[in-house]
Amino acid sequence: MSTFADNVIHFARTLRRAGFALGTGQITEALRAVQAVGIARRDDLRAALFATLVTNPGQRAVFDHAFEAFWRDPGLFEKSLAAMLPQTLIPPSELPPGVGARRVAEALRGQSASHDGERRTVLELDARETASADEILATKDFEQMSASELRQARAVLAHMTWTLPERFTRRGEAAPRGAIFDLRRTLRKSLKTGGNIVRLERRRRRTREPPLVVLCDISGSMSGYARMCLHFLHGLTHARRIRGGAMHTFLFGTRLTNVTRALRLRDPDEALAKVAALTPDWDGGTRIAEALIRFNRDWSRRVMGQGAVVLLISDGLERDEIDALRQAADRLHRSARKVVWLNPLLRFEGFAPKAQGVKVLIDHVDELRPVHNLKSMADLAAALSGEARPDRLKRTQGQAA
Repeated sequence: MSTFADNVIHFARTLRRAGFALGTGQITEALRAVQAVGIARRDDLRAALFATLVTNPGQRAVFDHAFEAFWRDPGLFEKSLAAMLPQTLIPPSELPPGVGARRVAEALRGQSASHDGERRTVLELDARETASADEILATKDFEQMSASELRQARAVLAHMTWTLPERFTRRGEAAPRGAIFDLRRTLRKSLKTGGNIVRLERRRRRTREPPLVVLCDISGSMSGYARMCLHFLHGLTHARRIRGGAMHTFLFGTRLTNVTRALRLRDPDEALAKVAALTPDWDGGTRIAEALIRFNRDWSRRVMGQGAVVLLISDGLERDEIDALRQAADRLHRSARKVVWLNPLLRFEGFAPKAQGVKVLIDHVDELRPVHNLKSMADLAAALSGEARPDRLKRTQGQAA
């Protein structure tokens, strides 16, 4: 690309590969803005591109990395006066560390997958009849995936979601064909006609998704699976916020950490970087009993109302404080409408609850499912959405013991 306009277009395409939803109209506006402010000052160019190409605050960090990487040559702007800018590619090692740096480096090199490719992976995840690359990826254990396969798996998990079956609430809402007569609303509306009742108003019971509470183990034995689950939980958090459903996420190793606000950040790299900063006990030991006791004491009354569903992501390898774990798990079970235990150890065909922690927890959960590959995550989403019957219940594993 030899002209300055071509370099602006190439920069916009780089942002698109980095995850920005940019259309032709936005790129055209960027060219007009740059033409209006000129290219004599670097700050003016940055402001023009930022105003036209950034659509939400979560993209600021990625834009800053991309701008510094693409336009970092000090002599680049002197050359732009002659409208002859060379294409600048910066290797990943030269990028400043921070949120979005890796993604920008891959976008500059053209190595990141396109959105079409990600969408194709999501749609073909449920293929059963052919041994396609997507099916192989769906059944491969997270711990056995290569770096490129992990990137594809994260893209799939970021778009995977489900909707919990809605429940009736105590509140009602107006409905023309509701089964309940709303006398109060009928009398209030009759005041407009001098007390004459023109029509009987009706209402129905309101429905809503129950809250979802996630307790995820980040100890050394769960570290790899927890990282993949966080990509899934980040996408699920934003999907539930759009639908108005409440979701609360807690991580525990040697202590309990609430990362709900961190996962609400729009940019996934920024959100996971914030989560890492909040959890210094990542990849360390585990104290499941202490984490459940603290959750029941400090958070249960705040987040467990309205028939909450609990996802417990852990291998259950707790050896100390077995009696305390039994009491804490029993209280958690009685507080929730449903407790689903996601255990990566179920990937083994000969799994049996022999560890003390597993024996205790298995008596206080409603459902036990594996969480070690994309297929198990898709089956979990289908089961909780009511689209499929659970294939691994606690009584089945109890018989295996």
